[in-house]
Amino acid sequence: MLQKYEVVIIGAGAAGLMCAAEAGKRGRQVLVLDHANKAGKKILMSGGGRCNFTNYYVEPERYLSHNPHFCKSALSRYTQWDFIALVDKHGIPYHEKKDGQLFCDNKASDILNMLLDECEQHSARVQLKTTIEQIEPLADNEEGLRYQLRTSSGNLQCQSLVIATGGPSIPTLGATGFGYDIARQFGLKVYPTRAGLVPFVITDHYKALCEALSGTSLNVSVSCNQKSFTEDLLFTHRGLSGPAILQISSYWNEGDELEIDLLPAVNLAELLREQQHQRPKVSLKNWLAEHFTQKFAELWLEQNHSHYLGSTLAQLSGDDMDTIAYGIHQWRIKPSATEGYRTAEVALGGVDTDEVSSKTMEVKAHPGLYFIGEVLDVTGHLGGFNFQWAWASAVAAAETV
Repeated sequence: MLQKYEVVIIGAGAAGLMCAAEAGKRGRQVLVLDHANKAGKKILMSGGGRCNFTNYYVEPERYLSHNPHFCKSALSRYTQWDFIALVDKHGIPYHEKKDGQLFCDNKASDILNMLLDECEQHSARVQLKTTIEQIEPLADNEEGLRYQLRTSSGNLQCQSLVIATGGPSIPTLGATGFGYDIARQFGLKVYPTRAGLVPFVITDHYKALCEALSGTSLNVSVSCNQKSFTEDLLFTHRGLSGPAILQISSYWNEGDELEIDLLPAVNLAELLREQQHQRPKVSLKNWLAEHFTQKFAELWLEQNHSHYLGSTLAQLSGDDMDTIAYGIHQWRIKPSATEGYRTAEVALGGVDTDEVSSKTMEVKAHPGLYFIGEVLDVTGHLGGFNFQWAWASAVAAAETV
């Protein structure tokens, strides 16, 4: 039997559920469809299971897009404070981890349950285990129905169709590029996508160093393509990870080198000269271990400056100290690749925002068709920015669907 709805949303993730709840508030008859067996899977695994749901310091500069101005309208109209008010209304306890990042005190399921409760409260229906087989536009009709969907659960018609399918990151959770296929079907430009906020794979002579230091974390400043982040770096069996690496990965292109300052808060050459006078008998290895770990100091010297392994500070010349400082402050390493969508938190690229209204998320050439969330060419930094974009773009669409 043919079912008719005012609003159909494809994707029961952060953006889709938020849009459904907000559209339901306006009294719209809403159906959310998803092929997965559970709603909000990415919400549940985000933030280490505690969902980094927004940030106190949301700014357009924290977003990457071919049109950096596109996100401004939605972010200014539905702010982090609006979402925090919703979290407070549901009595969800949360805390600031660092730099304005907000996490649930308990579990990420608190945020998912909040969204599902909002949908239920406003009569927005969520239907899972449903595959979309075909979408086609409808001719003008008296009911204002613009799109027909053929699904594994039957045929649907709707006035407004919202694509909230996300990107292809973490395919084990069911993520696909389906939203991009829909965009192309309607003639929209889609920028090529690649993994963002993702660890690096190291395969050159530093591979052994990364493996040996796996689990070791350092606070560093990492730079690439005129962008820098000062955060923690984590050595892994495959290469490099941690917040600093995930952030810079969104600015890295294949073949690029990373420049890493392993002691960003210290002028190492100057400090070595001071310490040479005060503690001349201390070995360089043990002195470096005070700033890193014993294991790191040994392996670092062995890999980069093996001839200094047995040196004391007294035995170092000025040139030696400058050489060591340069190696620590400007460590250059060339990743062979990222770990790809398998572990990426987001996908860069997506539906060209020039095709879409920045105020309503409606496709300019196709009335009643909307794209929201990560499927668009808008990607945030770490720290809750991608979730805030999901909330803001969803609300922008919900106001007009």
